[in-house]
Amino acid sequence: EAGGVVVGKSAEKLFSLSGLFAVYKPKGPTSAGVLNLLKERLLAEAGVQTNGNKRKQVLKIGHGGTLDSAAAGVLVVGIGKGTKMLKTMLSGSKKYTAIGVLGKATDTLDATGKVTEEKPYDQITKGDLENVLPKFTGDIMQVPPLYSALKKDGERLSTLMKRGEAVEAKPARPVRVYSLSLQQFQPPLFTLDVECGGGFYVRSLVSDIGKELSTCATMQELTRTKQGPFTLEQHALYEDKWTIDEIARSLEHCTSLLPGEPSHKKLKTEHPGETAVSCE
Repeated sequence: EAGGVVVGKSAEKLFSLSGLFAVYKPKGPTSAGVLNLLKERLLAEAGVQTNGNKRKQVLKIGHGGTLDSAAAGVLVVGIGKGTKMLKTMLSGSKKYTAIGVLGKATDTLDATGKVTEEKPYDQITKGDLENVLPKFTGDIMQVPPLYSALKKDGERLSTLMKRGEAVEAKPARPVRVYSLSLQQFQPPLFTLDVECGGGFYVRSLVSDIGKELSTCATMQELTRTKQGPFTLEQHALYEDKWTIDEIARSLEHCTSLLPGEPSHKKLKTEHPGETAVSCE
């Protein structure tokens, strides 16, 4: 019977968890897949029986911005009341490190796709690359990739593409790039650090840089190093730390990173009418 009490306690603790924390998403699984695994782990640790589809109602948990399955890095997770705070994460700033490869284009704009074009790149210097970066900094227009989570008639573009349906490119839309720098150049590879706002596709950036250099480029690797106040180094919990106690500890630590509860301070914000806009 004592065992039963222990189970009850950890389940109680799990369902009282509330707020935002961050996990590390490895390359391979989808963001939703990582979230499901996390959910299963926590429910199993709490000894909660999940029959079929009921688990959805059992534990409120969500993430604040999809990372492509081929990408790794920070995935912000909301639990309990924290799920309501995820919208602000979508529109907030994010930092990425991306490795691009010159001279190759793929249909998905990353290494998972089919090569659609190859062009020479030997003529491109480090200086050439650095010189085009200012064109992609600030408020710019960007056409999102065809293979993406954006939807048409309620279905993901990537799903339609995989079925072989003709998909029209979405129109260019305004995105914001706070900073963009070249970290390394070892042709054909180049490494970029980018800080951007919501709705930005690093894959499109890499492809567009290739075109601007009169060649082509595709993204080989992508790591999200920061999302909002959560950094990969300081806050992202790796799989071995997906336990109720570790998450409780992390939530406590992370609460201090977030803007406080609405209070008298709220009145001093410059644009009280502005609310965070979530992106697809």
